Amino acid sequence: MASVAVLGAGSWGTALSIVLADNGNDVRLWSHRKEQVEVINQTHKNEKYLDVSIPEQIKAFHNLEEAIQDVTSIVIVVPTSAIREVCRELNEVLKQNATLIHASKGIEPVTLKRVSQLISEEMDHYRDEDIVVLSGPSHAEEVALRQPTTVTVSSINNENAEHTQDLFINESFRVYTSPDILGIELGGALKNIIALGAGISDGLGYGDNAKAALITRGLAEIARLGTSLGANPLSFLGLPGVGDLIVTCTSVHSRNWRAGNLLGQGYKLDDVLKQMGMVVEGVRTVKAAYQFAEDQQVEMPITTGIHQVLFDEKEPGDVVEQLMNRNKREEMDDLAKLLTERYSQ
Repeated sequence: MASVAVLGAGSWGTALSIVLADNGNDVRLWSHRKEQVEVINQTHKNEKYLDVSIPEQIKAFHNLEEAIQDVTSIVIVVPTSAIREVCRELNEVLKQNATLIHASKGIEPVTLKRVSQLISEEMDHYRDEDIVVLSGPSHAEEVALRQPTTVTVSSINNENAEHTQDLFINESFRVYTSPDILGIELGGALKNIIALGAGISDGLGYGDNAKAALITRGLAEIARLGTSLGANPLSFLGLPGVGDLIVTCTSVHSRNWRAGNLLGQGYKLDDVLKQMGMVVEGVRTVKAAYQFAEDQQVEMPITTGIHQVLFDEKEPGDVVEQLMNRNKREEMDDLAKLLTERYSQ
């Protein structure tokens, strides 16, 4: 049995805590909201985020130093906008060696840093190559109900990746490993942009044809940007790539899909975010990806169109028309071409 701290008591942090508890671990669930901690400990519920019973061996903490005392692994599951602040606090109180795992999906605007890079910058004794990322098609609502789920963990440090695999894997939560942390983190972050687009498409009343095209061409954009940064193109065909893309673009569980759906119906971004009441990572990631595309000189028309909807108040229907009237081109110019060039030699 291991002792594990999960930092972040939202839906995903709660669901991962349940997986860890099912595996017999001592689990400490940390939240910065004291009233949330009290409710979890008294009722074994976290109803704002998940309508499930929380195992009694999960103890909630408000004090970060108490939450991480003597733990051997720490799982960071907070919004990307809070990563730096939480890690600064963690750096001050963490006294022992512990495996750092993150399950947050996003890219920091302006710096264009991935989450593992943000963590290592704020932690004195951790290099980004030692940090583990957990990602894949995994709605918290289904994980908490022990429905079959498969994810990937990745780290340049293979020992840390295998430790994380052992920590989480069980009969309902299957875990694979991958050495391509760059591709895994980018796939998990960028798919949220396409999920916003899928929601917009549904909100406009378009059908399955439009959504299938959006997902497929969205995958091409993700791969185009990811490989330009050095990721393995095969990563985007795996669980944190096409797997996460499918689940996030096609389910009402997806916050990004729900936000996009409201945008497609004509709501403005500020009203959508107020109505959601939870973090929509794709909104922040659009800014970063748009900047990435400009810096890398990578063509990302879907991302550009969604950026126009979110921040330039362009009508979603006008963006669809813009995309449909782009210049003619071949289809095999993206992921298939990248794979052919890489593996035909």
